[in-house]
Amino acid sequence: MSGETAVNTGVPWPGLYSAEQRVLKIQTKLHRWAGEDPQRRFCDLFNLVADPAFLRVAWDRVRHNTGARSAGVDGMSARYVEQTVGVEVFLAGIRERLRAGTFRPRPVRERMIPKPGSGKYRRLGIPTVRDRIVQAALKSVLEPIFEQDFRPCSYGFRPRRRAQDAIAEIHYFGSRSYEWVLEADIKACFDEISHSALMGRVRTRIGDKSVLALVKSFLKAGILTELGSEEHSRAGTPQGGILSPLLANIALSVLDDFACTVWHNTMATPSQRAHRRQTGRPKWRPVRYADDFVIMVAGTEAHARQLRQQVAEVLSTMGLRLSEEKTRVVHLDEGFDFLGFRIQRHRKRGTQKRHVYTYPSRASVQRIVAKIRALTHRTAQPNLRILLGRLNSLVGGWCNYFKYGVSKKVFSYLRSFMWQRVAQWIRKRCQHLGWKTIRNRYMNGGWEITSQGVTLFNPASVTVRRYRYRAQRIPTPWSHATHAA
Repeated sequence: MSGETAVNTGVPWPGLYSAEQRVLKIQTKLHRWAGEDPQRRFCDLFNLVADPAFLRVAWDRVRHNTGARSAGVDGMSARYVEQTVGVEVFLAGIRERLRAGTFRPRPVRERMIPKPGSGKYRRLGIPTVRDRIVQAALKSVLEPIFEQDFRPCSYGFRPRRRAQDAIAEIHYFGSRSYEWVLEADIKACFDEISHSALMGRVRTRIGDKSVLALVKSFLKAGILTELGSEEHSRAGTPQGGILSPLLANIALSVLDDFACTVWHNTMATPSQRAHRRQTGRPKWRPVRYADDFVIMVAGTEAHARQLRQQVAEVLSTMGLRLSEEKTRVVHLDEGFDFLGFRIQRHRKRGTQKRHVYTYPSRASVQRIVAKIRALTHRTAQPNLRILLGRLNSLVGGWCNYFKYGVSKKVFSYLRSFMWQRVAQWIRKRCQHLGWKTIRNRYMNGGWEITSQGVTLFNPASVTVRRYRYRAQRIPTPWSHATHAA
């Protein structure tokens, strides 16, 4: 492992709270200035990336990220930095390199992750801790600026936006005659984004050459494969980096801009929409979550198929292409899967009215069932209390995601399945005990499985409800601060 030498910069490192307040104040200004002048290019940002407050907040994010235990190519983890190097010494070294212009990103460490249900793998790149901190600081500077330009139809990896917002928007338009759906899939999106095209879009807002060079250096950092060979990065932004989702959104915003421009020019007013309807032309709206998107079409199947070619041409400007196998046109009555939900229109029981319903997709249910099976394998857990804790965390989070839909029947099924699996686990671990003894010892004579104060979670107790469609009323983290100022 490589160590850090002590660097005495003479700069007092702020506490976390004061650092967060300073960062929020500066981000609010950047966000406001970007909104006041849509043509403004920011030319003095690099000092913010190396600012002690931004680096302190970046460290806190990296340290508490779920990937903090993973080391990059230098073998150094966040815990190693805390226990051996020292946080302030480490951050001072990063700041000194940034200000001296000697900072160079290291190649990311490759990790191949299996894709659920496909047998294929996707590449995950693990940067070094030093690179993660600089990426987090860089994102804190760039995100408030580009958030002013991002369109309301995109939801993935954006502050205060959720997958449920995207599902709610699909439900909203599906309930208002947008019956045909272009279900699109971008082939290897994170691997094929054109660096030159992406940097071109970054330059529309960023004029600071040092910041542009830093962004480009992360794109060109390279990959250390699992076989130990180093590959050069000619395209794409590796998944796993803190900066990658923002860069992907900047690249894919080309599709959002195209759609919004067409909408504002030809469909923005009621009279324009009425004229299109009278002349047999479609209305359409995109809904995007990162690289997953659908286009809701109020028209015919032929209109939806024509849009496919237009979308492909727009994406080609960023070096991207649609997957021929996975991109398709479907009717809302046929239904489709998006972000784990099944979205389909069918007749409401007892009536002749047709409604759009959202509920957990079959694939999502199969995946959670497989995880429950794995956790409740006879030798998977050391004791019942740990088993219950892990099951409760897993299934509780899953139900919290899917509670905004028609999920009660699925939740009841999971309740029954979990109880049976845990009961079988107890019977196999305690074969010498009779059923009556097991009930008295682990269920308090009833049917709730409990161990040392931990009770098996009941998915059927989760209240399901419709998620409120927020449309364009979703605030950014800097909107309230802007109004308050």
